[in-house]
Amino acid sequence: MAALPPPDPQFVLRGTQSAVHALHFCGGAQEQGHPLLLSGSLSGLVHIWSLQTRRAVATLDGHEGQCVTWLQTLPQGHQLLSQGRDLKLCLWDLAEGRNAVVDSVRLESIGFCRGSVLARGHQHWTLAVPGRGSDEADSSPRPLLLAGYEDGSVALWDVSERKVCSRIACHTEPVMALDFDSQKARGVSGSAEKALAVWSLDEQQALQALRTQELTNPGIADVKIRPDRKILATAGWDHRIRVFHWWTMKPLAVLAFHSATVHCVAFATDGLMAAGSRDQRISVWSLYPRT
Repeated sequence: MAALPPPDPQFVLRGTQSAVHALHFCGGAQEQGHPLLLSGSLSGLVHIWSLQTRRAVATLDGHEGQCVTWLQTLPQGHQLLSQGRDLKLCLWDLAEGRNAVVDSVRLESIGFCRGSVLARGHQHWTLAVPGRGSDEADSSPRPLLLAGYEDGSVALWDVSERKVCSRIACHTEPVMALDFDSQKARGVSGSAEKALAVWSLDEQQALQALRTQELTNPGIADVKIRPDRKILATAGWDHRIRVFHWWTMKPLAVLAFHSATVHCVAFATDGLMAAGSRDQRISVWSLYPRT
C-alpha cells in the first residue's frame, strides 16, 4: 500500500511581521477550551494568539526590538518568562488581561542557549539561564539539569552540588536543541549536523548513547517530544518539520509547508502542534491524534 501523503496544517497564523523564533502553548490560560499560543519574534515582540479566532489577542513589547528566543509560562499559568537577545529575561504578569513586565534579569551570554525552569513545588522554582561565570545556586533537593554544548556534548548537572554528573559526546557540531522524557529516562538532541542523537539516563545518573537517527539535510533548530511521549517533531534548517515515532525513531512524516528555516516547534497537552518559521508564519497541525 502506498503511504498516505502528509497532511496540510489545520490552520496558519499570520501577522508577526517578522521571523518566528519561539513558541509555547499556555495550557493554564484557556479560551473556550483551547490553550493560548505564545510566539516570540525576531522583532522583539511576543504575540498571544487565540486558537479560537486565530488572531493575536495581545502583543507584548519588552525586548527593545531584539529577537525573542525562549518563552515559558510558570506553573500558575498567568506568569510568563521571555528571553531575548537584548540580554534580558523578563517576567510578565498576564492575569486578568494585564501585560506588564513585573521583573527582569540581565543575562551574561547572548548566544543561542535558552533558559529552563526547574519546578520545585508550589510557588517555588529555580531558573537556569546561560552565563559565562559559575554563579552559585541555592537549591535542594538535588535538581538535575541537562545542557547541550557547542562541542556537541550533552551534560547532566547536579545543580545543588554545582558539578557535572555525566557527559557524553553526541554530535560533531554544536547542540542546538534537546528534549527529555523523564518517564522513559530517554532524551533526544539535534545539532547543526544531519543526525539526531538518542541517549538515556541510568539509575546512577550516567548518560548513555543509544542510537543516531540520520537525517536527509543538516541543521535542527528545535526538537520536542509530545506530552503523551508517542511522537517527536523537529524544526529544520531545510524548511521541513519532521515527525518520528518516539520509541522506535521510525520516520512518520515530513511536513513541507514552510518556505524558509523552521526555528521552533511546540506541542499542546491535547497533542496540537505548532511550528514557527523565518517565513513569518506559524503553522498549526493535528497529527496522529492521541488515543
